[in-house]
Amino acid sequence: MRRRILLLSVGMTTLVVLAFAVPLIILLRSSTANEAKDQARYRAEAAAYYVGDANHTVDDITAYIDGLSKNGPGTISVRLPDGTTLGQPPPGGVPTPKPLPAGYNDGDDDSRRGPPTVGDADYREVGGGMAVDVAVGTPAGPASICLYLTADELYAGLVPRVLILIGASLLVLLLSIVGAELVSRRLARPLEETAGTAERLAKGDMEARAPTTGPAEVAKVGAALNGLADRIDEVIAVEREAVADLSHRLRTPLTALRLQVEALPDRESAEELNTQVTSLERTLTAVISAARRPQREGRVPHCDAVEVTRNRAAFWEPLFEDQGRELSLDLPTPPAMVRSSAEDLAAALDALVENVVAHTPDGTPARITLTREQNGVRIVVADKGPGIPLGAGERGRSDRGSTGLGLDIARRCAEAAGGDLTIHRNEVVLTLAAA
Repeated sequence: MRRRILLLSVGMTTLVVLAFAVPLIILLRSSTANEAKDQARYRAEAAAYYVGDANHTVDDITAYIDGLSKNGPGTISVRLPDGTTLGQPPPGGVPTPKPLPAGYNDGDDDSRRGPPTVGDADYREVGGGMAVDVAVGTPAGPASICLYLTADELYAGLVPRVLILIGASLLVLLLSIVGAELVSRRLARPLEETAGTAERLAKGDMEARAPTTGPAEVAKVGAALNGLADRIDEVIAVEREAVADLSHRLRTPLTALRLQVEALPDRESAEELNTQVTSLERTLTAVISAARRPQREGRVPHCDAVEVTRNRAAFWEPLFEDQGRELSLDLPTPPAMVRSSAEDLAAALDALVENVVAHTPDGTPARITLTREQNGVRIVVADKGPGIPLGAGERGRSDRGSTGLGLDIARRCAEAAGGDLTIHRNEVVLTLAAA
């Protein structure tokens, strides 16, 4: 969005700059040409006054126009009344001077002392340039002064002015880019933060809240998203209460059922029924535990897999010693944070270690290895027992008298943490995503 706003602003500013720059360049070109024409007329008239002075000879006039040509733009030439041309004439030569008004001052007698009569300047295009022609009265008759400017001399002052205009246009464009960047950030930043909040909510972080600052429309979206998150929190709270109530309602009749089973006179039937009640109770505990997972409570779970593994190994160590087993640990020193709650990871590890205890002979050693990977950790629970039978990972399936839920609990923990569970002959591999 920021890029689109920036491109739109730059495009609009560029069009505006061009709309003003093109007419300004045309105006500067015309203004430069007019200034050059005025300067050329002034120099031509100065030369005309010099030529019209009766005291100046032809040599004087030649030296004067040569020096004048060297001290400014353009070349000056003079056509005397007898047709002689002095200086460097323009292409096509110097035209015949226009007739001066009757009684013009030629400075030929005392009654006509003063500046000579100079006619109006005429402008004509010659060879891509411009010539300025001025007629002046002399004692010998009218003379013509021509100052010729080439195209480069006529527009000599245009380039610096155009460069200044281009610089000003680029400055305006730069300021528009800076302004568009500031505006786009003001518009896009709240939207990006709102989108990030939505992603966090989708991942289960119900504490995330969107900003309610910025433009009114964006703030309205953020407020609506926050309202939705609050509503989800309320729904989850109600769900938790319902789960807690379900736990209370189901455990009470289960307890009563267990008491009635234990009171049966037939001990063999009582033991069989007691086993089924125990299985039902464990299943109920697993269901309630899954229903009250931290993700469902609106929190993103995380824990130190190294610390949890070490604690669970310490919990099982006394039993291993009683059975003559050796439990080895291979854990890294620094913490390894994973995307799972400590309770869920502990339950998964307990299920895997319990399988080792329940399905291998006494004295069978076991080993728990935790290694870091690029995107998480890898926990391996291995033993040297007879091996895990085919299909043992299927939920509820067991050929050894258990409920068959242990490996399934571990698998659901791994999948909820962004990993998976892999079962091999003598080891189970649990992978978890990094927090």
